[in-house]
Amino acid sequence: MMDINIDVIGKLLAPIFTAIVGFIAKRYLEVRPKLITYLVHASAIPLEDENKTNVNTHSIVVRNSGKRTAHNVRIGHNFLPPFQIYPQLAHEVVRGANKSAEILIPTLVPGEQINISYLYFPPNVWSQVHSYCKSDEMEAKYINIIPTAQLNKLQLAVIWCLLFIGTSTLVYWVMYLLWVWSQKSV
Repeated sequence: MMDINIDVIGKLLAPIFTAIVGFIAKRYLEVRPKLITYLVHASAIPLEDENKTNVNTHSIVVRNSGKRTAHNVRIGHNFLPPFQIYPQLAHEVVRGANKSAEILIPTLVPGEQINISYLYFPPNVWSQVHSYCKSDEMEAKYINIIPTAQLNKLQLAVIWCLLFIGTSTLVYWVMYLLWVWSQKSV
């Protein structure tokens, strides 16, 4: 009977198993739309008039960062002030009860993003305007943005390489410990 060297088998199978699981997970997680939305800016602009009136304005971005088209993207509003969508695209405004409304965009293709700018007067503020953002496939993820420098390709490659090595090592030790455990229980 041939002795099976689990150490060699584990060292060979751990990276292969990790690569297969990583590929499957990547394909499963990326082959869908992924809506994100974030506030770009909010400001109050004082007018030079006798009433010392302010005009409030803010912009949001809605982006499909996934790999599939998002259908029937709905941006809900508690009230809908005058707005502008950039770039211009086909949309519909669906009015609801109590001044609520929803902007309905038929499709948002992968990588497409739109900017919606609003204009309104006090006492309304930006946080009172929106209520939700969703599509037929998913609800949008609201993110807070902080401008940062992006990593270059070399830095990303090193990070992914180290992540792969660490995951392969973890898989190896799990397989090894399971093998040792199974040999003791026999």
